[in-house]
Parts: sequence; C-alpha cells; structure tokens
Amino acid sequence: MNNSLSKLPPNVELETKYILKQLAGSHRALAELKGFSEMIPNKNILINAITINEAKDSSEIENIVTTHDELFKTMSRENYASPSAKEVVNYRTALWKGYELIKKNNFLSTNMIIDIHEIIEPDKGGIRKLPGTVLKNETTGEVIYTPPSGKEEILSYLDNLEQYINNDYDDIDSLIKLAVIHYQFECIHPFYDGNGRTGRIINVLYLVLKELLDSPILYLSKFIIRNKSAYYGLLQSVTNEGKWEDWIIFILQGVEETAEETLLLVKKINILLEKTAEEIREKLPNLYSRELVNLIFFEFYTKIGYIEEGLNISRKTAAKYLSILEEEGFLVSEKIGRERIYLNKELFKIVKDAGNRK
Repeated sequence: MNNSLSKLPPNVELETKYILKQLAGSHRALAELKGFSEMIPNKNILINAITINEAKDSSEIENIVTTHDELFKTMSRENYASPSAKEVVNYRTALWKGYELIKKNNFLSTNMIIDIHEIIEPDKGGIRKLPGTVLKNETTGEVIYTPPSGKEEILSYLDNLEQYINNDYDDIDSLIKLAVIHYQFECIHPFYDGNGRTGRIINVLYLVLKELLDSPILYLSKFIIRNKSAYYGLLQSVTNEGKWEDWIIFILQGVEETAEETLLLVKKINILLEKTAEEIREKLPNLYSRELVNLIFFEFYTKIGYIEEGLNISRKTAAKYLSILEEEGFLVSEKIGRERIYLNKELFKIVKDAGNRK
C-alpha cells in the first residue's frame, strides 16, 4: 500500500463542535499545570525529575525497556554499560537540547529537529536517503503505510511542517495544531530510527513555543502506552479514511489527562522540597541554605563535586555537608565506581512511583 501524504494544512474542518468541547477541558488542565509550575522558583528541579520518566516511557514505546535503578547508575557513572538505559539518558539529553534551542531561537526548524535526533540516535545516519522504508503491522507483517522516500522529498515535507509549526496564518488553536503536527511528523517518518521519540519531543517543544507551558514538563508517552492500540489505530484512520476528528480528540484527551497527572506529581515534588528545606533549617541551622536544598533536588542524586561547585566551597567542606545530610537521613550514599553518590531517596521514590504507574 502506498499512501500519499498531503502537505499541511489539512483540507478539512478542524474545529468541530466535538473537538471544541474537548479543547476547553484540555486548556483548563494545561493552564492549571502552567500556573502552579510558575510558582516554583527553580524550574530545573521539575524538568529533571519529570523528564526522566518521560524518557523512560517514550523509549518503552519503542521497546527500549529499562528501570529507574539502571537509569540512576547510568546517569551517575560515565562508563556504566546498560545500552537501554544509555538510550533513555540520551533521550533526556535531547529534550534539554531542544528546550534550550526553543528558548534561544523562539522557533522550531528542521535543522533543530535533526540536531535533536542526532542526540537520540547518534549512529543512525540522519534523514533517510535510501528507498524501501515501510511501516508494517507487527502481527501480520502487512505493509500498512509507505512514507515519503528520498532525502529531497522528505526535506520538502519537513519544510512544509516547519512553516506550519511556526506560522499561525490559519488561526487554528495551538492544541489542535499539536495533534496535526504530531500526525504529520510520524507520517513523514524522516529518519531510519527514533522517529517516535523525536516526534514526542517535538510535542512538548511546541507547547513551550506557543507559551502554553513555560517548562517542558508535559509528555504524552504514558498516555500512549496506556492506549497504544488506539493510538496506532487512530493514526491509521487519518491516513486511510481522513478521520481527523477522532485523532484530534484523542490527543486532546491525552493532554488533559497527562496535565492533571503531571500537576499531582509537581505538587508532590514541591511539598517534599519545602518539607525538606524546613527540616534542614530546624535541625541544621548552620548548614542550611536554599541553594543547598535546591542542589540536592536538582537530580535525585548528587556528588561532592556538584555541591563544591554549586556553593563555591572547598571539596572537604562539601563532603562534610553531604555526610551530615546522610547522618540526618536526608540522603543515602552509595559507592559507584570510584565516586560516592548521594541519593535523595524521597525524591527518587516519588519519581519512581510516578514512572511505574501505567
């Protein structure tokens, strides 16, 4: 089967009454998440905690399965050999890169998408040049879709997508456009591998670009895992039957459900951060500083070097601080390789529990 992919915008009514009805709930949930996250001074704490679950879930969709414990070891030890965990960490690095590019340039280009993909799949050769790529039914082996072929044609589709992402000439609501953009990128399928993961990064970058979020903290991957057969079925129904309405409503429902769940996670992290700050202030007034609390929440683990650099203190003093925090039960240390790593066990538990709920 050779399905011809149309360029954007779609030649259909995108703002039907059913879409608009769902759109209201999606915007409401997203605005609440944005509003609460803006109240938290250090956005990096949220981004780091939330993106590790997104990286894990997004990779799992493409059968790259790992655990939080493996991720912890891979993140904290340079030569730890877990290929799956390394791919997940690469994904999170790509998310950060994309976010930095969006904030710097205030647009999302084809070249930026290629840069993001190169971090996800460093050895996969960029834009497809060779013919023969098809998408098959995993069960029957039947070819269900043939994406555009050849570098020039693919770049032509990507240029059209770039224009659609960055120009709001059609005055269509941004969340509706998010669903259209996600469909189009998946159908262009510009790379040999890693298209799904790249497309899911584009989703959240688009939300930041359109100022629906300040930080890249909303991801649809867990929603897609829960509804995997519906996701692929609805993608195919747009291709085969032009059923845009069902697809757009599905994505909007995903935004609403994911925003509500992310808000709960953000609140839990913030409650723990404030509780920890208060307990350190009471128990260790000579040690306490807000900068120190932020550093032990920046990741779910820390090292002596991070505290030394972050507080501009000697290595000996940094080691002493971490030792005291461990004695008081705020951190748990573990020797990984040559270095001692200090785990924020309560933060790790929150992130792990949220990531394990499907």
